Amino acid sequence: MKRILLFGAGLSASTLIKYILDNSEAESWHLDVVDQNLDVLQSKLGGHPNATAHSFNALESEQRRPYIALADLVISMLPPMYHVDVAKDCIALQKHLITPSYISTEMRALDSEAKEAGIIIMNEIGVDPGIDHMSAMRILDHIKAIGGKIESFKSYCGGLITPDSDTNPWHYKFTWNPRNVVLAGQGSAACYREMNELKYLPYHRLFQRLDHIEIEGYGQFEGYVNRDSLNYLETYQIQDIPTIFRGTLRRPPFCEAWDIFVQLGMTDDAYMMKNAESLTPRQFLNAFLPFQKGVSVEEKFLKLVDYRKDLYDSFEYLGLFNDRVTFGIPDASPAHMLQQLLEDKWKLAPGDKDMIVMYHEIIYRKGEIGYVISSAMVAEGQDDRYTAMSNTVGLPVGIAAKLILNNKIHEKGVTLPVRHEIYSPILAELEQFGITFKESEKQI
Repeated sequence: MKRILLFGAGLSASTLIKYILDNSEAESWHLDVVDQNLDVLQSKLGGHPNATAHSFNALESEQRRPYIALADLVISMLPPMYHVDVAKDCIALQKHLITPSYISTEMRALDSEAKEAGIIIMNEIGVDPGIDHMSAMRILDHIKAIGGKIESFKSYCGGLITPDSDTNPWHYKFTWNPRNVVLAGQGSAACYREMNELKYLPYHRLFQRLDHIEIEGYGQFEGYVNRDSLNYLETYQIQDIPTIFRGTLRRPPFCEAWDIFVQLGMTDDAYMMKNAESLTPRQFLNAFLPFQKGVSVEEKFLKLVDYRKDLYDSFEYLGLFNDRVTFGIPDASPAHMLQQLLEDKWKLAPGDKDMIVMYHEIIYRKGEIGYVISSAMVAEGQDDRYTAMSNTVGLPVGIAAKLILNNKIHEKGVTLPVRHEIYSPILAELEQFGITFKESEKQI
């Protein structure tokens, strides 16, 4: 019996655990799962005979190494900052490793050591990164195979909510870490290429440069650029392409409204506000508006949004004009206070379902004729445990684990799923779970 060791049983691990256990008898697997919350872990394992729950500090090498030594494959669903330390243990003990996270510089530096150890360290095998890579490479490889010349590659992904769960004017609820949503795009300018010209978008302009996308059956979306799109030129082997743009999807008017928070400075996490604990939401908002004698906060804000009632109503929904309650959090940054406000209003209600939306638009030329391929995937969650996020992260990880344990992947070292031998069987099995892309092609 082959042993799979999983570090972390959080929200995105639910489907992964189910997949491994559902296949454990046929594949002769035993699953060892480590998580600090033993009660939640036990509920996810459900007393399955091919699973064992463990609770210890997986961040400590001396505690995790004995378990790694007994495993045939390790899966790390820990926070990304800890993957490299786990990888070093796996190299020393010659055990394969899978993580769904981006390959960091430190992880990439382990490539030669992993190859010497004869192991694969598979990264970027979740949804984004992961399914985005695999679905894009399937199209790009096809275009290259028929002699096409790729001219433009645009790719978008968003964690959203299903239409039935869309009950607020922002058309958004938290399906992932709220802090990451509030701080999205900060730290460096986003970068992309358009018609062979490099373009940079600093944070204060990030939510103003939008692409508008329509997906059949789901309506309108907006995409804003996601960090450094140029990183994917080498990953996808399209270094000479004139246009590349990767973006994050939201429903309108989310980006236009969020840009108001950005311009006011309410997403700043670099300083603490004085007397933060005693501020009401109305006072919090007013702290970023100019002083105007005899003019109310509401009037100042209406003027700021150019008297747009739809935008005003979006902010009123958040309770920003409430002067009856206080935040009660001392030494808080503006971003921290905004997050607390949003967590209350954007939390998933019982019965709510999330969805993952992914969209590729690729333009290529063959001879004198140009073509555009549109490829869209919408995956809806089943419930609050087997969410779309959990399904689209966990299933690719689980399928990759099966391929590795069955010696179907021959590549070694630090890698990601961009080769045909990896992405083709994973995408094929994902289709059995309803994770499919609807593609269309037309001349332009």
